[in-house]
Amino acid sequence: MMDDLPSFETHRVDNAPPPFEPRDLWADDLALREAVAREGASAFAPRLAAYGALAGDELYRLGFDANRDRPRLRTHDRHGRRIDTVEFHPAYHRLMEAAKAHGVAGLSWHEPGPGAHVARATLSYLHHQAEAGTSCPLTMTHAAVPVLQREPRLAHWAAKAAAPHYDPRDIPIATKAGITLGMGMTEKQGGSDVRANTTTATPRGDAYVLVGHKWFFSAPMCDGFLVLAQAPAGLSCFLMPRRLDDGDRNAFRLMRLKDKLGDGSNASSEVEFTGAHAWRVGEEGRGVATIIEMVMLTRLDCMLGSAAEMRMALAQALHHAHHRRAFGKPLVAHALMRNVLADLALEAEAALVFALRVARAVDAAPHDAGEAAFARIATAAGKYWICKRAPAFVNEAQECLGGAGYVEDSLLPRLYRQAPLNSIWEGSGNIQCLDVLRALAREPGVLDAVGRELTSAAGTDAAYDAFVDRLRAALASTGEAGARRLVERLALALQAAVLLRAGSPLASLFVRSRLAGEHGPAFGTLPEDADVEPVLARAWPA
Repeated sequence: MMDDLPSFETHRVDNAPPPFEPRDLWADDLALREAVAREGASAFAPRLAAYGALAGDELYRLGFDANRDRPRLRTHDRHGRRIDTVEFHPAYHRLMEAAKAHGVAGLSWHEPGPGAHVARATLSYLHHQAEAGTSCPLTMTHAAVPVLQREPRLAHWAAKAAAPHYDPRDIPIATKAGITLGMGMTEKQGGSDVRANTTTATPRGDAYVLVGHKWFFSAPMCDGFLVLAQAPAGLSCFLMPRRLDDGDRNAFRLMRLKDKLGDGSNASSEVEFTGAHAWRVGEEGRGVATIIEMVMLTRLDCMLGSAAEMRMALAQALHHAHHRRAFGKPLVAHALMRNVLADLALEAEAALVFALRVARAVDAAPHDAGEAAFARIATAAGKYWICKRAPAFVNEAQECLGGAGYVEDSLLPRLYRQAPLNSIWEGSGNIQCLDVLRALAREPGVLDAVGRELTSAAGTDAAYDAFVDRLRAALASTGEAGARRLVERLALALQAAVLLRAGSPLASLFVRSRLAGEHGPAFGTLPEDADVEPVLARAWPA
């Protein structure tokens, strides 16, 4: 009898894009492949290609589970014993395992050599596109290594942090092949003003005892944490293990996990130190100076993270626009949509190439004072500008999808929640701008390094030359109130310099729109006569 019933099918779905994944995030990204070669990491290309394929398939899918099932804090076991444990979805651990094994947290250190930092930066960029929350412990682990390497008694911590092994067990590091590292810098009363910290560090034998709190204690299941505390000689840096050598828990208590806007797969906590054992890193009273290299590396990863979010948001928008039809033709065939997509592609490529240029400077810094000076200021300027652009960028990409970009089945809501994070973490926008002013005024070689970088593209575009001439005058005269405008202009000029030197087909349009004023405040306002075809062709392979 059922066969005699009429069909109740209400409609056919024939104007919907196919699933986004699997995508090969390396093969799809021509700008990335060119930048890796230009910045000296071609030897690592096969490994980067392998990770790009993995990130766009398995890791992309795992990211949904890791963010859907958030970390849970268990302060006590069923018998009432304090355990301070954070439980994660298995997808989180698989993401961490893949990242550590491929060198996202340690390639720069366990395989040092030409191009290693550029290759590691590329791995981070690829990983972040698939899942951003795990980038937090990976970045902190990577950035902590050079700080610990300077302390002979902590060299085994540095080596295991750099090692391509992930072991989530809550046990002493003596029985682990690889470890992860977290950080605890900010406190309730201080925030970015870490010199206002009140946590105390009292000498006890060859170690110290910490008493106090941290308002943000990131990735609390890491094996160790770099923290700042007030020692007798002033603010100092310490390595605090999660487990003591005898297997006992260290004396700290996780108070709660942060209920954050984004970064959902990763746990961030508040913590109290109740006599925690720690070792000093660097000189007493020199805590800020000790962590400065670490700060530079984490700021680079903020740039990379925001660039990765832009790239993934752009990829989602391009995928949709190529497969969705409206008013009789594909979305991507409409002139106004092409303007929007090309404008986003310009922004994303400029962010990427600048970040990898900075990675090359980090590579060269140990033996090139000029590149070290450039890396010092470019990380602050780049972090300010690229991270500021990400939230508006992701929102514009959502709009390309319409309502489909606003529901949780899409990746874009997760990207949108994630997008503001990098502008806040590791010093908010004002801190970056003040740091640029301080570096220009106080650090030898910084102004010369900026000048060399800008001059390297001189004579290739008249509008660029005119913009740089105005910028040079501002670099010598801008005060605090004008710092944001100065840093924005500096970042734009440095992005343009990379594109122009590379002979990029995007360079001229980038200069016209970003430096010469032929652009409105919103995305999608490129000049009407702009040739957007080369931009779109680079951004999405046929």
